[in-house]
Amino acid sequence: MKKKPNPIIVIAAVIEKDGHIMIAKRKQGWHDAGKWEFPGGTLEEGETHEQCLKRELLEELEIITDVGDLICTSEYSYTPDWTIRLYAYRTTVISGVFNLNDHDEIRWVQPSELAEYDFPEADKPIVDLLMKENSYAI
Repeated sequence: MKKKPNPIIVIAAVIEKDGHIMIAKRKQGWHDAGKWEFPGGTLEEGETHEQCLKRELLEELEIITDVGDLICTSEYSYTPDWTIRLYAYRTTVISGVFNLNDHDEIRWVQPSELAEYDFPEADKPIVDLLMKENSYAI
């Protein structure tokens, strides 16, 4: 059996529209079920971050996207053998239907509302950064 890499590289999308950010609720039966996240997924061998994010968003939400700038990187060790290194990119939706293949729900929320949602530990630095960015825009 092939050992999984540690840290596991995960690429996430921060999708913004009309001053709101899209968050997605993880499906029941999955790790961190019921928690909210920025959609995305695990980098596969040979993929760039952009290729990974475009593939994951097409699989999870059936949307075609344009991947923009890297917002931030966070790293969190859930166990000694399982560390997530998360890269978050600003992402724009070009087209698609938002079918929920991997999530129970999506919401468009104001950055100031992000703290009201329960996110996995690896996502929390992204939440903090987006809320901080937004506080300067007011």
